Amino acid sequence: MTVLTRWDPFRELNVLQDRMNRLYQDYAPRGEQELTAGNFIPPVDIYEDEQNVTLKVEVPGLDPKDVDVRVENNTLSIRGERGFEKDEKEENFHRVERHYGAFVRSFTLPNTVDTDNVKADYENGVLKIQLAKRAEAKPKQIKINIGQKTIEAKGTTKAA
Repeated sequence: MTVLTRWDPFRELNVLQDRMNRLYQDYAPRGEQELTAGNFIPPVDIYEDEQNVTLKVEVPGLDPKDVDVRVENNTLSIRGERGFEKDEKEENFHRVERHYGAFVRSFTLPNTVDTDNVKADYENGVLKIQLAKRAEAKPKQIKINIGQKTIEAKGTTKAA
C-alpha cells in the first residue's frame, strides 16, 4: 500500500532554523545579569591509573580558599565562586568572555575509591584531586603454573 504525504518545502528550513537558534543560544554573548547568575562551569579532566582516580579542575583566578571540596555519601562535590570584578574604573566593556558566578560540580565515585584517602592540590589555576583506590581494588599479578614451569604475567619462564 502506498501512502502519500504532502511535501512541505519549508520543513527542512524550519529544522535548520531551530538548530541555528540553539547554536546561537549556546555561544551568544552574555549580558551582565547572566554573568552574575552562576554560569561558570569549570572544565574537568578525569583519569585513573592503578593507584588513584584523579580529577583536574580548571579554576584560574580563584583563591584556593574560595573552593570547597567534599566527599559525602560516595559523591565528590566541588563548589566555588568567581566574582565579577567591580573595582574596574571603566564600565565600558567592549567584550566580556570570562565566566563568573558560583559553580557546583558533583561526581559519583566508584566503589573502588577509598573516600578516607583524598588529596587536593592547587597550582597554576588547576585543582588536582587524587582519590586513592582501596587495596582490594588495586590490580594484583597472579602467577600461572603449568606443569613444572611457572609463567609470570610478563611472559618470562622459570623452572620450578
